[in-house]
Amino acid sequence: MDWGRAKSVLIISFLMLNILLGYQLWLDISDQMNANVNSAELPQDKLLLMEQKRITFAADLNLPPETPKLSDLTYMLSSASQQKSSPTPLKNAVDSGLIFSHAELVKALDKQIPDIEDYRYDHHGSSSREGPFVLHPIVDGRPMFNVKLEMYISNLKITDFKQDRVELISRGEPKKVIPAVKVVASLVETYLEEGSVITDIQLGYHGQIFDSEKQVSNPSWRVMLEDETVYYVHAISGEVATDSDVGQESK
Repeated sequence: MDWGRAKSVLIISFLMLNILLGYQLWLDISDQMNANVNSAELPQDKLLLMEQKRITFAADLNLPPETPKLSDLTYMLSSASQQKSSPTPLKNAVDSGLIFSHAELVKALDKQIPDIEDYRYDHHGSSSREGPFVLHPIVDGRPMFNVKLEMYISNLKITDFKQDRVELISRGEPKKVIPAVKVVASLVETYLEEGSVITDIQLGYHGQIFDSEKQVSNPSWRVMLEDETVYYVHAISGEVATDSDVGQESK
């Protein structure tokens, strides 16, 4: 047996194993650092409560630091939107992969879907199954969560759509929003169950849809969990609602 060669093979094998273990350790430390960044500004008692309830942040989530001044939006919802009509077939189906490129999507559908350039794809708000893709109209750079453009797919093609169309009427007095860290602290204390994983936090607008010409959408933080539970936190008052709450109250 060539002991020199065997020794070299063993040394290389141990070296590769150490590199692999070191890489795994780096990944673990990186995840812990992300979690620490997300929770760094939370009060100590809320951190302890998170630990007790095993509430965590998704590894790729960063708490938004922004606290801009935003106002209520008063708008008109089209009659077709209020009727919640069936999806409208596209005259020409397009590749579903275009949903990930806003410019290409607009180019392909601007003659088939009105005002599509004003809508943006909502990755977290879209179904994890085969469609529909969900987009929201953008006002001052922020999504209106309760207003949707849904795109339905078949055989990897966008074939049908259902669209809420709005006309902005007025804005209220701008007020500074509460920070995301306070929103999380409130949810941890009162609403989130054991083992919850927070996957997304985003600032936009949200409001109940009533059987009325005029609607109001408030500045709101949308907090999404891994189990697809969604909380809407009024970004001025701190009032909390869920999709089920809104559905019951708007009937």
